[in-house]
Amino acid sequence: MTLISVDQEKCNRDGICADICPAKIIEIKNAGAYPTLLKDGEQACIRCGHCVAVCPQGAMSHQTMGVEDCPVVQDDLLLNAEQMEQFLRYRRSIRAYKKRAVDKKTLTRIIDIARYAPTARNLQPVRWQVIYNREDVHDLAGLVVDWMRDLIISQSPLAAAMHLDKIVAAWEDGKDRVCRNAPHLVVAHAHKEDRTATVACTIALSYFELAAVPLGVGACWAGYFNAAANLWPPLQKALALPNDHAAFGA
Repeated sequence: MTLISVDQEKCNRDGICADICPAKIIEIKNAGAYPTLLKDGEQACIRCGHCVAVCPQGAMSHQTMGVEDCPVVQDDLLLNAEQMEQFLRYRRSIRAYKKRAVDKKTLTRIIDIARYAPTARNLQPVRWQVIYNREDVHDLAGLVVDWMRDLIISQSPLAAAMHLDKIVAAWEDGKDRVCRNAPHLVVAHAHKEDRTATVACTIALSYFELAAVPLGVGACWAGYFNAAANLWPPLQKALALPNDHAAFGA
């Protein structure tokens, strides 16, 4: 199969695929012609699948994406402006969690939705690590507290700026203000040299947090954890990300 193929029995030659292509590598050579790929177009293609997704006739296929991979969007399920505003206002950062676990099927579904988040040039650098066991989450939070103690002892300006003494004191009093006794921890990571990773992981985690809401799951950004994950070797060892990866959000 070539990079793109057109079912000429279905194609009505409306040129939508050429108009929508981000890389502008699809052309209609003349009136009434079928869409074709520009010379050297395969090298410029970012594999976004827009050409397949937007074709109203289902006539376009891509080497990495077929028509069957683009289910029709149901217009009756789209939110109107008022519903969208209400949905976004309804979101809250949740810091008090129930003792029961979220089933793995639900967590997987949330991540599956979050993968639709946009990335630069469709690079899709985001990878996910789920720490599912509550005890493991607690142990990792303890390593974050160790990092805080180290900053306090070394009189790091960061310790005073982040009021880490209060976080450590709360931990010693049995109160977890790092992961808030959450049953699970989700980390978005990517190659540490990827310049698009910070934004990509941030958007993906935002999608994750929003997708969790209608599924009855609360979430909160774990800022202390992510800071330590990139600065504290014992936590990095325990987290065991690939050697060339870094955490970009949790």
